[in-house]
Amino acid sequence: MNWIKKTLNFGEKIKKLLKVRPTKEDIENSDWTSCCKGPILKKDLEENLWVCNSCGKHHRISCRQRFDIFFGKNNYEVLNTPIPLDDPLEWKDSKTYKERLKEARKKTGQKTAVLIAKGKINKIEVTVGAIDFSFIGGSVGAAEGEAIIFGIQHSIDNKTPFIFFPCGGGQRMFESPIALSQMTRTTLAVNELKKNNLPYIICFTDPTAGGITASFAMLGDLSIAEPGALIAFAGKRVIQATVKEDLPENFQTSEYVQKCGFVDLIVERKDLNEKIGTLLSILLKENSDISSKLDETSEDFSSFTKTAS
Repeated sequence: MNWIKKTLNFGEKIKKLLKVRPTKEDIENSDWTSCCKGPILKKDLEENLWVCNSCGKHHRISCRQRFDIFFGKNNYEVLNTPIPLDDPLEWKDSKTYKERLKEARKKTGQKTAVLIAKGKINKIEVTVGAIDFSFIGGSVGAAEGEAIIFGIQHSIDNKTPFIFFPCGGGQRMFESPIALSQMTRTTLAVNELKKNNLPYIICFTDPTAGGITASFAMLGDLSIAEPGALIAFAGKRVIQATVKEDLPENFQTSEYVQKCGFVDLIVERKDLNEKIGTLLSILLKENSDISSKLDETSEDFSSFTKTAS
């Protein structure tokens, strides 16, 4: 009878072990992640620029990983951006907003979801911004708005193109109207960039939605997207419930949005550096020709007015 009891006890222990599921933190800190064919080593994924060899899925990456791929490691400088007062509304739900910020900063090693860097692409000096989805879902608050505006001002001051990699669900609810005001502020900043005749290139990454899509992310001179990225304002289920119709399977993906005319090019992560470098060479030459023609026109006009007087 003792062996029966031991067997039953052993079975209970196995059941308990099976019931214990790894936490989200355990999964994130492990050497594995998942994709189309199940578990995959992060090391293998990293060697392929965080793109799955089997299905081609472009996995989410941090801002520094993005800059490492785009510029090459140690070939860029991350700029210090202004950080406004934390938690101006003293928000609290299940935990305080200050606690959420503390956790996000510890997790990502960033003070804000947006990082701005400067470097060279195809021997052209550029200012580049990116959003880290791991930082409170890539949501935009006052600090993120300040960082984007800082990046644009840096472009204007140094006469460099501005390239941005948006990724996030929209404006940060913990900052309510302050977060919403960043839509207007960033849009006005982009207008200043265009007044200075500087190229502005957007590269959509997965996912880009909400207030990000409804403001600065849709104002690029050129809109590029990584394959399979979600690009939307409202969610698919919300739209489906509103229109009462079935939507296409690839609805709101890069490929679908390109067919609708909102994206100019879909470029794989490994080709972004070369493609954007080529496009910048063309855009800067065009801008130079336009500027010279404007100068010639103004000279002709001034000589005409002198003659007339």
